[in-house]
Amino acid sequence: MLTSGNKPRLLVLVGPTAVGKTKMSIEIAKAFHCEIISGDSMQVYRHMDIGTAKISKEEMQGIPHHLIDIHEPDYPFSVAEFQERSKELIEQITARGKLPFIVGGTGLYIESVCYQFQFSEAGTDESFRNEQLKFAEEHGNEALHAKLREIDPESADRLHPNDQRRIIRALEIYHLTGTTLSSQLAAQKKESPYDLCIIGLTMDRQMLYNRIEERIDEMIELGLVDEVDSLLKRGYSPNLVSMQGLGYKEIAAYLQGEVSFEEAVEWLKRDTRRFAKRQLSWFRHMKDIHWVDVTQTENFSTAFQEIRDIIAGKFPINLEYNSKQSNE
Repeated sequence: MLTSGNKPRLLVLVGPTAVGKTKMSIEIAKAFHCEIISGDSMQVYRHMDIGTAKISKEEMQGIPHHLIDIHEPDYPFSVAEFQERSKELIEQITARGKLPFIVGGTGLYIESVCYQFQFSEAGTDESFRNEQLKFAEEHGNEALHAKLREIDPESADRLHPNDQRRIIRALEIYHLTGTTLSSQLAAQKKESPYDLCIIGLTMDRQMLYNRIEERIDEMIELGLVDEVDSLLKRGYSPNLVSMQGLGYKEIAAYLQGEVSFEEAVEWLKRDTRRFAKRQLSWFRHMKDIHWVDVTQTENFSTAFQEIRDIIAGKFPINLEYNSKQSNE
């Protein structure tokens, strides 16, 4: 088993959307005999491939991937479920003699596994939830988001205004406990049950924004509009948590005649840039991250070599490096 002392090893790769995690993760996984656990809250949904930039079977290059395509879009996937499933997968992958490797950009989900967060036992108040849903219907998601910002600006910064379910849960926690979600997260011990090696990818902000816009243009060319149209025709409501995701919310609004196509695309690009900024803000507050700048995309092998050295230094035993792969 790949363990250090009594702790199982866990490798993690984080970074904002469009920074290049997928390509890098495959090379790392090949070099260090990993199985990948997707740390993305949207890639769990079937039929949602283009808008989530889901890795294809060909791109996987034979590397096992977990927590992809495990639920229908109307399933309310949660951070607690992600944490539990990941814990089980880490045990199973370790038992197979492979290195568990979480790759993704959903900060809370990944951090909850790395540091075994204990989630609020505040319970629920259905009448309060219904009041908030009614408020959002009457005044809009932005107004609901503003209510959260008044009591918990840190959580408001982390949550997109369209993430209605999580915003209402954050309001509900404050309603029931008198303490904010962000303060509860800050109070977590941040002690890991794993021997962690966390790599963070970063790049020049303007370059990242350019890559985001190019990716969205590519998604449109690949058929994002048809993908969203198909989901709506299957009967999936645009109000579902999954359909509030970037790419789906905006294109659904276009298909329903609420905005023009050009407005929808600009809206998507703007919100994705803001999302990347929130991702970076979240990761900057995480401890134990080894940051690697990948701005010089033409020097992929140099960045990979830097990452390889970090991992080999952290996990020196039972891990092999195939030098041939680094030159491919």
